[in-house]
Amino acid sequence: MTTKLEPWPYPLWIAHRGAGKLAPENTLAAFREGAAHGYRMFECDAKLSADGTLFLLHDATLERTTDGQGVAGDRPWAELSRLDAGGWHGRRYAGEPVPTLEALARYVLRNGFFLNIEIKPTPGHEEATGRAVAEACARWWRDSRHPPAALPLLTSFKPAALQAARAAQPQLPRGLLLDHWRDGWRDEVRALECVAVVAHWSMLDAATIAEVHALGCRALAYTVNDPCEAQRLLAAGITGLITDAVDRFSPGTTVLD
Repeated sequence: MTTKLEPWPYPLWIAHRGAGKLAPENTLAAFREGAAHGYRMFECDAKLSADGTLFLLHDATLERTTDGQGVAGDRPWAELSRLDAGGWHGRRYAGEPVPTLEALARYVLRNGFFLNIEIKPTPGHEEATGRAVAEACARWWRDSRHPPAALPLLTSFKPAALQAARAAQPQLPRGLLLDHWRDGWRDEVRALECVAVVAHWSMLDAATIAEVHALGCRALAYTVNDPCEAQRLLAAGITGLITDAVDRFSPGTTVLD
């Protein structure tokens, strides 16, 4: 029996952390670079500062992608906002700041783009981060003066963060991120009322995608940078491809050379 899936409003191709290899990841420069390559949907990582500001950063700590040190979520926004989040990538981007999630949301809404927000909480702050992301997004998308856009897709590896987002704003679509097929993942998908399962590309084939579809969910893959793997996943029925290779894949096509 074939499960009927709800219509999917998002593009197939999703730029990972903006264009996180061509420009410093999770900065506005990276999202502009992705847009310059024709991408209309972007993935980002969001966490909370010590004083409650939502900002973009992948790692728990600051060292890899900024000139700061220590646990990012332990710092107030006034300190985080002064960091250089671009110089590590090259002199061209020196001085690029850590952006707030609100700044990215405004950029996306003004341009009619789509957004996948990975809730990336500082350990121990899963519920607070999930709740804050959901409440802020519901407000920003509701109050936007720009043409209506699809609501952001909220994803996380942390079920507690998704559960808090669901409790705060149940109308926002959710996706469970997985790096392996752990026991109980199907129950988590059902309990969280997810619309998507976002898994590492190596976990997905026609059989596993069909299993995801049987739950009433779409299957998305990260991080797909090889054309052969992208073509394999397209043939297997994938709904979304998250990629770093924005200069290699044309987001307007479903056929690869």
